[in-house]
Amino acid sequence: MVIAIGSDHGGFELKEKVKEHLVKMGHEVNDMGTDSLSSCDYPVYAKAVAYEVADREADKGIVICTTGIGVSITANKIRGIRAALCTDPLMARLTRLHNDSNVLALGAGITGDNLAIEIVDTFVNTKFSGEERHARRISQIEG
Repeated sequence: MVIAIGSDHGGFELKEKVKEHLVKMGHEVNDMGTDSLSSCDYPVYAKAVAYEVADREADKGIVICTTGIGVSITANKIRGIRAALCTDPLMARLTRLHNDSNVLALGAGITGDNLAIEIVDTFVNTKFSGEERHARRISQIEG
């Protein structure tokens, strides 16, 4: 699976840990930046990830900032993106099952490293249920 990942300076350290974990799990990772702890603007990186997913250059995306809020708002502005800010594995599982979310947002200042990895694994490994009621609702979001 190809996963695009991006963060601002507040999410940089967690992004690097998540990226390393994903590569170890056998995924191809497109790192859209940032590349340091230097202050930067989260919309640049959230949009880059979202466009990778929307353009089908990546199967899923992960965006990270300090809270996860700004990157989730930004990613959701891109047509075809359903970004979900998840703070536990249950949220990650349900957003994949029910919403077929294609971008995961994480808050590095909210979620610790070990929990973030568990959320990522759940998000990446859970398939959309395909149930008619969920597909119908997703089509209403897209419309």
